[in-house]
Amino acid sequence: MRFVVPAALALATIAAPAAIAQTQPGAPVASRVVAGTYAVDPAHTQVTWSVNHMGFSMLEGQFGASGGSLTIDPARPQAAKVDVTFNINDLSVTAAPFANHLKSKDFFDAATYPTARFVSTGVKVMGTKAVITGNLTIKDQTKPVTLNATFVGAGINPMSKKLNIGFRATAKIKRSDFGVGAYVPVVGDEVDLTINAAFTAQ
Repeated sequence: MRFVVPAALALATIAAPAAIAQTQPGAPVASRVVAGTYAVDPAHTQVTWSVNHMGFSMLEGQFGASGGSLTIDPARPQAAKVDVTFNINDLSVTAAPFANHLKSKDFFDAATYPTARFVSTGVKVMGTKAVITGNLTIKDQTKPVTLNATFVGAGINPMSKKLNIGFRATAKIKRSDFGVGAYVPVVGDEVDLTINAAFTAQ
């Protein structure tokens, strides 16, 4: 028994430098970005929304991306174009009955309007940050939206062996502008959006 603990400590000491040396494959290094068109990564792209629920709590939900693309050229970042679609039926909230209510005609009417979409119209780049203007369409209502984006990172994904690029962005909208204004003002009209978007080289 007296040999077990020293042996375990020795193995831990040998393994420690290797573990410390490991780093994440992505980093906010602009030189890693290669010009081209990238496909949205549906498993790692989502928009989270937050709204004041009756003054009692901040209620959150999430949509996952179903498709889209990013076209970018590091030499002309201001010419980048983003187009992302979200399936309304993929809405995730705290309980299934609540999700069904949000997808009903009272709110998103997912049966009639199954998707929401954001299409950029302009990009202003400032280092690792950017202001992205574009059009958001929900329930066939299209309104201009401004995203304040941050470059999270780029690098080779060790699983797919492809170049990945990721961004995080925030925005504010009024849900009543998009025909989803039921129970305003008892339930807040202003919605905070947080978008985490990942794109993969073709």
